[in-house]
Amino acid sequence: MRDNRPKSRLLALGSAGALVTATLIAGAVSAPAASAAAGRPGPDREAKGAAIAAARAAKAGIDWQDCPADWGLEKPIQCGWVSVPVDYAHPYGKQIKLAVDRIGNTGTPQERQGALVYNPGGPGGSGLRFPRRVTTKNPVWANVAKAYDFVGFDPRGVGHSAPISCEDPQEFVKAPKMDPVPDTEADKTAQRKLAREYADGCLERTGRAMLQQMTTPNTARDLDVIRAALGEKKLNYLGVSYGTYLGAVYGTLFPGHLRRMIVDSVVNPARENIWYQANLNQDIAFEGRWKDWEDWVAANDAAFHLGTTRAAVQAKWLELRATAKKSPIGGVVGPAELISFFQSAPYYDSSWVPVATVFSKYFAGDTKALVDAAGPNLSNTAGNISAENGNAVYTAVECTDAKWPTSWQKWNRDNTRLNQDYPFMTWANAWMNLPCATWPVQQRTPVEVRTGKGLPQVLIVQSTRDAATPYEGAVELHKRFQGSRLITEKDAGSHGVTGLVNPCINQRVDAYLIDGKLDGADVTCGPHATPKP
Repeated sequence: MRDNRPKSRLLALGSAGALVTATLIAGAVSAPAASAAAGRPGPDREAKGAAIAAARAAKAGIDWQDCPADWGLEKPIQCGWVSVPVDYAHPYGKQIKLAVDRIGNTGTPQERQGALVYNPGGPGGSGLRFPRRVTTKNPVWANVAKAYDFVGFDPRGVGHSAPISCEDPQEFVKAPKMDPVPDTEADKTAQRKLAREYADGCLERTGRAMLQQMTTPNTARDLDVIRAALGEKKLNYLGVSYGTYLGAVYGTLFPGHLRRMIVDSVVNPARENIWYQANLNQDIAFEGRWKDWEDWVAANDAAFHLGTTRAAVQAKWLELRATAKKSPIGGVVGPAELISFFQSAPYYDSSWVPVATVFSKYFAGDTKALVDAAGPNLSNTAGNISAENGNAVYTAVECTDAKWPTSWQKWNRDNTRLNQDYPFMTWANAWMNLPCATWPVQQRTPVEVRTGKGLPQVLIVQSTRDAATPYEGAVELHKRFQGSRLITEKDAGSHGVTGLVNPCINQRVDAYLIDGKLDGADVTCGPHATPKP
């Protein structure tokens, strides 16, 4: 779940035998023979197609070059491309190119353990900035960087990897948007119309052939093709937020292709949770973390002057919201834009001070700070294209991954009920996902995440008060992946734990990735340091 849209979205930050098998398949099955297999069940055909694509990628490798200047990736980071089928049931059909990048390990050749591939979440997030954790000398990752090349990629449909679109980017960022919290049935009718138009726009601008293949299982297959192109017999993987679900699906489809995997801030992978229920559960968790932030703002009233109790801070929030509803601040910041900006506080502790500072400045008479932070920047063409693309991919993957309710009565009943007790995100979240109710391509059945032959021990890391991926998700994945270990960061709630300074967690991440060591039992760590104004 992502933090740069007007709703909460999931974001943050093979064996040798299997590879030989893939090569044998590629050598033995001709294109006509593969076509003849068209009558076989989809999963079987897609598994064979993935093996063919991986064998082809292993042979081709990656032609690493300096990254394009406008990608913002400095030397010695290198970039390249990996070709994958649009549809794995037809591996010899249309191909797309996925953008990948890497930086070599900082240690000796003897210390190198291969590539560590990263996905930051979304769906719709780009992992290309992952190698910059080395060039910017991020101390949390210094030890791991000695052992691993850091590899990022743009998943299918994202950024430089055959990007998809659902709406004109300039239209997408125009503000102010309609208030997400409806006052009347007419408001709901208008939002439903916008959702239908958005779903139709996804089909029109992306095309059916691509849109119906925008799924998590296909992205997991892409991940295995990237593994093969890197020359890695087994994958080392770090996934955060939605990246944990991608990792869970990969571990289910390719259990013997994994060497080590860390999943951080975990999506509940149960079929019944993907994705309608997951978003309802988010609404509850966001309200809890929103209150945590308000408590912190109140405790630091000397810095922010917004009230000495949670109730006082909430009153200021409601006052700001009412003002923006009556007359958008600066002409562009209404309630929808406020939620888009303020939701980053319950997402990430790193946003606590910046958001509270803007909030405080507004009530001190500085309107410009709020408009600059929460308003659109129509001149930022590249940024607007990226934002619209990220939103499109989020919608396409979640809507295509699973069957969503088509009954408006169910959506209305569920969200009306939740909004009574959890009003901060509920309706904004509902409208963001409502295109899935009228989705124009076939919706799939989610993968049944489970332990398969060869799956290594997986390290799961989760804070107890995470808003975007509630704690229960980590517990559920822990049950499903036998032998996994769960590190719980107690009394904390920042989304994305492994990138924070918490020695109790950092040392265990290093031990697992560098030495393959895990504790004999699950571990509970204290929280990382609370932000200071």
